[in-house]
Amino acid sequence: MHPAPSVIFFSTFSGLGFGLLVFLGLGMPDVTGWTAFAFFTIAYLLAVGGLISSTFHLGHPERALRAFTQWRTSWLSREAWCAVAALVLMGLYGGGLVFLDQRWSVLGILGAIASLATVYTTSMIYGQLKTVPRWNSPLTSANFLSLCIAGGALLSSKITWAIVLLIVAGAVQIATWMRGDKALSQSGTNMETATGLGGIGSVRAFEPPHTGTNYLLREFVHVIGRKHAQKLRIISILLMTVLPVIFLLTPFSHYLALFAVLSHIGGVLTARWLFFAEAEHVVGLYYGKR
Repeated sequence: MHPAPSVIFFSTFSGLGFGLLVFLGLGMPDVTGWTAFAFFTIAYLLAVGGLISSTFHLGHPERALRAFTQWRTSWLSREAWCAVAALVLMGLYGGGLVFLDQRWSVLGILGAIASLATVYTTSMIYGQLKTVPRWNSPLTSANFLSLCIAGGALLSSKITWAIVLLIVAGAVQIATWMRGDKALSQSGTNMETATGLGGIGSVRAFEPPHTGTNYLLREFVHVIGRKHAQKLRIISILLMTVLPVIFLLTPFSHYLALFAVLSHIGGVLTARWLFFAEAEHVVGLYYGKR
């Protein structure tokens, strides 16, 4: 599928922001006053900034508020409600820490749960799509959640947690790629099943549905060469997991911690670009692109 920059930015930075809110809600790090203010500011800039960026991919951003009305059937709507709940709960919890030096633990725990729920609902927007076999797997949610928690540990300076969780996130990412590479072929989806004409033998398109580009081709058909994808995967894992772990295992310095965070962000951005670029929407079958 077309890797839109706004959605890549959203899925990367909102995950990091809500991941940091998870750790703050659980009291890690144990901060109050202006130190807490700094941590919450970073978390909200990432989370809210990511959410706002996602609206730029909408055809009519001014209609974004309507998403709240479809929570019974839409994962996008559920994401919106979970995000509001998380931001309100963590705002109240953070206000107690910053201005009153009070830790309202129940609010923090509820806010952490809502933050995780937000990332899970985001993942399910993609994971529920049977038309994209690469995404239609529990590994999609595992991938989003593991990166969220690993990023949160990294931003909250929980070094030991971060090392372990970064390795886990890297392993989940590799498993996601391995499963995804076989997903379309194992789904059984082809021209025969799509048209319902499999009973008469092999089916092929007589000619392409369109002689030029169209909306479907622009949004749902993006082809990336396997050689380039493999290179980007290696770069992603190196930046997302390997280099940050190396930086964290060396004697601590603020510069190395910063490099670890920047490296991880670069790796997640690369992985997110691949997440969309490698997703084979079944509509591509009609255009001979799969």
